[in-house]
Amino acid sequence: MASLRSIEELDETSAKAELAQLSKILQQANLAYHGQDAPEISDAEYDALKRRNAAIEERFPALKRADSPSDQVGAAPAEGFSKVTHAISMLSLSNAFDADDITDFDTRVRKYLGTSEDDTLTYTAEPKIDGLSLSLRYENGRLIQAATRGDGSVGENVTANARTISDIPENIPGAHDVLEVRGEVYMSHPDFEALNTRQSESGGKVFANPRNAAAGSLRQLDARITKSRPLRFFAYAWGALSEPLAKTQMDAIARLAAFGFSVNPLTKLCAGPQEMLEHYTQIEEMRATLEYDIDGVVYKVNDLTLQERLGFRSTTPRWATAHKFPAELAWTRLEAIDIQVGRTGALSPVARLSPVTVGGVVVSNATLHNEDYIAGRDSKGETIREGKDIRAGDWVQVYRAGDVIPKVADVDLSKRPNDAERFVFPTVCPQCGSDAIREEGDAVRRCTGGLICPAQAVEKLKHFVSRAAFDIEGLGAKQVEQFYADQWIKEPADIFTLRARFSDGLQQLKNREGWGEKSATNLFDAIDEKRQIPLPRLIFSLGIRHVGEAASNMIALHYGSWENFDAAMRAAVDQSGDAWDDLNAIDGVGTVMASSLTQTLAQPAERASIDRLVAELTVQPVERPDTQGSPVAGKTVVFTGTLEKMTRAEAKARAERLGAKVSGSVSAKTDLLVAGPGAGSKAKKAADLGIETLDEDGWLALISDI
Repeated sequence: MASLRSIEELDETSAKAELAQLSKILQQANLAYHGQDAPEISDAEYDALKRRNAAIEERFPALKRADSPSDQVGAAPAEGFSKVTHAISMLSLSNAFDADDITDFDTRVRKYLGTSEDDTLTYTAEPKIDGLSLSLRYENGRLIQAATRGDGSVGENVTANARTISDIPENIPGAHDVLEVRGEVYMSHPDFEALNTRQSESGGKVFANPRNAAAGSLRQLDARITKSRPLRFFAYAWGALSEPLAKTQMDAIARLAAFGFSVNPLTKLCAGPQEMLEHYTQIEEMRATLEYDIDGVVYKVNDLTLQERLGFRSTTPRWATAHKFPAELAWTRLEAIDIQVGRTGALSPVARLSPVTVGGVVVSNATLHNEDYIAGRDSKGETIREGKDIRAGDWVQVYRAGDVIPKVADVDLSKRPNDAERFVFPTVCPQCGSDAIREEGDAVRRCTGGLICPAQAVEKLKHFVSRAAFDIEGLGAKQVEQFYADQWIKEPADIFTLRARFSDGLQQLKNREGWGEKSATNLFDAIDEKRQIPLPRLIFSLGIRHVGEAASNMIALHYGSWENFDAAMRAAVDQSGDAWDDLNAIDGVGTVMASSLTQTLAQPAERASIDRLVAELTVQPVERPDTQGSPVAGKTVVFTGTLEKMTRAEAKARAERLGAKVSGSVSAKTDLLVAGPGAGSKAKKAADLGIETLDEDGWLALISDI
């Protein structure tokens, strides 16, 4: 097959456009899978999209979006169930798709821990069950609560339903004071077929696959229905514990089995990547003969002390990964090429396809990336697909796998219609008619209309109300489009003046299709509830290019309050001086992001719009962790050189937990430099500025009692 565009071939602008498309696809997939138990794409394909998203974000960290799928786990709990806040979040797993990924996973773990290839490091390998995650809380050996994963932080209370599953014991003799057992609810193939037969004979709902059947059965408001469904449960993890289960993952699983839980018999201890891959192959070969669905193999560091050291990223543990089974591809007709305009003005081509099933999922749309990709070129001008361009009417190959989002990967020229015309990429915005320019070195063409472009304005407003930003209940993408079309809102501040501007706003709204007096009142009340907003969410919501969720959190933590942030951005507008240096010194903020921040906030129209918004709000400062007694709380720390007793990542994480700000460069505002062997210019600059400098032993001694 023709070569596919790799992550390394992406430039910044094409990466930005692709992340926007990935965000839309994954948000819809989350809602369909977790919220409606009716997935539109398979688990393997969903994880493949997240892998592509994560890979782009890793290469272009400044482009991480406010609504990044990397920071989302599951979907919000459904209505009808009471909510349960997990004592320990139920996180998703990072994904791997080939042997190199597994080697890289082992390398990352060893690098973080500071261990060499000669050091013994074992992993567990177990089938990844395609079901619904469930957390069971036992107190003094008695089951008191069962909750779905939900969005990872808050799930649905399904205790009554869980009690009907025979694999879940009501009592555990001699167990901990507190024990949260986690695992997967699933349905076996024979039970699924029998259920569908009964459903069909009685005129009930016929389920598409065992996962849908299991999820739908567990999330019944009537526990009697759940009881009538043949659900099973595999235990493989834990949450809150009053005391440790064991010292290793394997021993902990054995302990759960001793408590009476079903654990997967294919779980195996592996001494490194080679054995992990061998077990993966064995499980893959057995896949068709198992009586339950699996979509990969999960690897976990066996030593629980090392798991604790490795810790977590925002949504995934560093000590585990899921090795997914490969996806599929298919051929279909490309009916048309449409151009979508994003909130940054990027013109993104989308393939409209004759619906085709790819890996069990019906696909009707696919990304085409940019005009070069359509023309058969990569970002460097090199030939891809043997130079074949893509045209409406073509017979095209749709590819979905870990490295690629749904896209057109190849063209069958033998089936090209004689009248198929070469696609001409527009040079004007299809939404507002403004010039669409492509700057030198940029793979994406952008509309220059800015605030006058309705597509950009609407996308910015959708971003503003997105889950990671203001998240106003009752005001989603659909409502934003409606209100914008009615000229009720043109900018974010307009949302908060709706009630004041429309004396009869309630009357107007409640008379609209889909609205009533209660829903209209609830919306206005929900808007007012968001007048108090945490600083990180506000920075997120502004939709500034290159400033994603992680960056917003770092920036907010650095400045503490909106007043400090606003003053610093005004002072750094000329991109020089102490304020500019201080902005660039924030760990994770580079020149590109800093320039985007200052340039955006320096534009008169943008600045006026933000000022009108902030006037309607009370911006909550960042709540810093309790670091009483910490010798580095509030101080700016820089690490340089080689650390020998802990890795740089561990040192940074420890400093931040103690309330320190970790910077990537030395400046007059640096309070402490920790310098290991090989420290160079940073150590010299610190000495010139008279900044306190410690070696690694001194640093460890300083924080040893905390």
